[in-house]
Amino acid sequence: MRTKAREVAFELVFASQFGGADSGLKSALCKKEKLTQDDISYCDRVLSLVKEHDAEFSAVIDSRSLAFPEARLFPADRSILYVALAEILYMPDIPKAVSVNEAANIASKFSSEKSATFVSGILSEVEKG
Repeated sequence: MRTKAREVAFELVFASQFGGADSGLKSALCKKEKLTQDDISYCDRVLSLVKEHDAEFSAVIDSRSLAFPEARLFPADRSILYVALAEILYMPDIPKAVSVNEAANIASKFSSEKSATFVSGILSEVEKG
């Protein structure tokens, strides 16, 4: 399962919002979670996609969240959405429903129950197209 790799990707995207995502943090998280080389490659791919498509992901969130623009989101929720959007929009080998479900689970664990519902709602709209 890729759950731990997604959580590490989320933590790295989250840390990057505060200037704290570096190779040392990545190495420590990957070692702590005992990620495989495939999991580490997944994290690298997600991080690259988030960096490359940051503005696009922000616009996608803004277009589907009228009450809470991307700039007003909790950093954890934004990070979760960015990881899931990387999967949904640019990683066709991952089922979209899996991305939505995993994002909601990560939000429940690292943010709040309301965040899980919010994240799931936004991503469900993106998934529909």
